[in-house]
Amino acid sequence: MSISVLVGAQWGDEGKGKMIDYLSRDCDLIVRFQGGDNAGHTVINEHGVFKLHLIPSGIFNKGGECLIGTGTVVNPDVLEDEIKQIEDAGVRMSGLKISGKAHILMPYHQKLDELMEAAGGIGTTKRGIGQAYSYKALRKNLRFEDLLNLNSARKKLEAILPVINNQMRAYGAEDYTVDFLYEKCEKWAERFASMIVDPIRYLHSYIDADKNILFEGQLAAMKDIDLGIYPYVTSSNPTAAYAAVSGGFSAKKIDRVIGVAKAFSSAVGAGPFPTEEFEGDIDLIRGKGDKPDDEFGARTGRSRRLGWLDIPVLKYTNLINGFDTLALCKIDKLDNLPEIKVCVAYELDGEVIDYFPNTEELERVKPVYETLPGWMCSTKEIRRLEDLPENAKKYIKTIEELVGTTVGYVGVGPDREELAV
Repeated sequence: MSISVLVGAQWGDEGKGKMIDYLSRDCDLIVRFQGGDNAGHTVINEHGVFKLHLIPSGIFNKGGECLIGTGTVVNPDVLEDEIKQIEDAGVRMSGLKISGKAHILMPYHQKLDELMEAAGGIGTTKRGIGQAYSYKALRKNLRFEDLLNLNSARKKLEAILPVINNQMRAYGAEDYTVDFLYEKCEKWAERFASMIVDPIRYLHSYIDADKNILFEGQLAAMKDIDLGIYPYVTSSNPTAAYAAVSGGFSAKKIDRVIGVAKAFSSAVGAGPFPTEEFEGDIDLIRGKGDKPDDEFGARTGRSRRLGWLDIPVLKYTNLINGFDTLALCKIDKLDNLPEIKVCVAYELDGEVIDYFPNTEELERVKPVYETLPGWMCSTKEIRRLEDLPENAKKYIKTIEELVGTTVGYVGVGPDREELAV
């Protein structure tokens, strides 16, 4: 048996979908353990190009099952659309299960997100994720297990809606009615009841049978609500330990933590981003948005903020996750650069610091760069780490030495098989 957890090691959009798709071939169960449909995990394989928002990226693994886990918030309408997209590509969905303890993202969550962003927000995806998690903490949500008892679901809606509608009125928006939402619950129950499982019994049946389990994180450690750049964060915990917390098993059972990083840095939304640059060589990486691996958000379509690789970020996310190995994606995007800058430290108020600063300090830091030689040749066809160009190997070695972990996978293109191992 092996339990592995894969998480983003930077700011999100690192290539987690590609890596899950690749690694899931050796797994019996893949679990998406937090987040909602603000995620955008791009998967490119023999079935086509997919931008997955809720369904685990291992759904294309014919030999295993997938679980949308307890720590997620799930918009059932988005899930229905995503299932159809995958089924239309000829992929079976019988192996997809939903935790009965996963929270349902309701229409009013998304509406409140839109209203709050319009009043002055942080650049959310307006999918209602933060609102769903907020009402989870207030004990004012429905969970998927409520769809198995619609009479109980209706009573809960009757208790929840006065609170919701008071907030709607504060923004000048219309009330929601119990009848409207109950009709949606009836539809969702008909569609998803057969997929809902008791997550504790289900997951532990795999653990007890010594199966291989892979947990898939959404976004990245720098967006963790507790350990990230608060308040410019998501509303959940995309760090490795939360896989055990939301999964209901001992963290001592985790065998391997895989961090996924780009060979440079990117971010979406507001907040500090120390290595950000707006022109020059770094902008050559962006693309025009007509290719699936161009630097535009899979969920929002927004152009991503770009910067050079940030070693202090990777050291920090390694510290809070404990990476056994890194997957370094999109190194091919650097193929044509004669020189590559790497941020090796931060300078704060005139002094180089040896710790990761808080959010306000991070706004003020200046990156300390080292410049490494590029390799000026294509890496797209390389499938073994030892066959990479010498300067690419030196780039990777520098990362390993500074971060304090190994690089076990190197992405050389967007497709599942475009990987050097």
